[in-house]
Amino acid sequence: MEYIPAKSIVVKTKAPAKWFGIDYNMNIYKGCCHGCIYCDSRSDCYRIEQFDRVRAKENALEIIRDDLRRKRAKGVVGTGSMSDPYNPFERKLKLTRHALELCDAFDFGVAVATKGTLLERDADILKSIAEHSPVLLKITVTTADDDLAGKIEPGAPRPSERFQMIKELSAEGLYTGILLMPVLPFIEDHQENVGEIIRRAEDAGARFIYPAFGMTLRGNQRDWYYQKLDLLFPGEGLTEAYRKKYGEYYECVSPSAGKLWEYFSKECKKRGIVYRMEDIISQYKRPYMVSQMTLPF
Repeated sequence: MEYIPAKSIVVKTKAPAKWFGIDYNMNIYKGCCHGCIYCDSRSDCYRIEQFDRVRAKENALEIIRDDLRRKRAKGVVGTGSMSDPYNPFERKLKLTRHALELCDAFDFGVAVATKGTLLERDADILKSIAEHSPVLLKITVTTADDDLAGKIEPGAPRPSERFQMIKELSAEGLYTGILLMPVLPFIEDHQENVGEIIRRAEDAGARFIYPAFGMTLRGNQRDWYYQKLDLLFPGEGLTEAYRKKYGEYYECVSPSAGKLWEYFSKECKKRGIVYRMEDIISQYKRPYMVSQMTLPF
């Protein structure tokens, strides 16, 4: 493991409370080895050289401890925005686990985004945090098909394993759900895929699904994605379809987005699964909101 210097790790979000009610971001690792062909974090604008190689931030736990100690306002610390906190190295290093212990000690809530099933290991700490602060667990699932996932997310646990983890974490009483994003145009953006994810989410006890029917493409990340499409789906004309539909656009909304949203929202309502950002935030934070009671005198 290579270690890289860092001055601060727990930083205030630029748009607090808008993205899942997260107040602070915490990225302990840099780079990712899941190999997802669509990852926006590969883009040059993030200045992550050799993105597929995971590095850890030097003295991360000491920095996180000092960062949390200096925060005047408590809040929810999000992790997983730029690099999955549950990469294979975490099993031995336990940097994410110990960082969660620090959040617990300083009375901060947490919001974890991951594809890594190692998250289940830390259920004990997450339950301890949930005794005093909000806990939100976001598991990314873009397809219910293990074989397809093996192509587009080769280094990540298969969807079947992630659904099983959702079931286990939900059974522990932790607020757990799915990030249904990105939904790759011409590959995953069909009713059969979305419907199967919803059905399996319900079976696993997921409380929410937050979707994005499309993806983002820019610069070197677009070039990487197209190379992978040609390699993994030869003869299917996917790269040409993307170029014709989206050109140089950054936001690549699925041509089926409208119909998918109509179907998705109807199915989620039927199953009692929340899917709007404001409802997810309200639901996982509500138990920790202090309401004042007006006394009759």
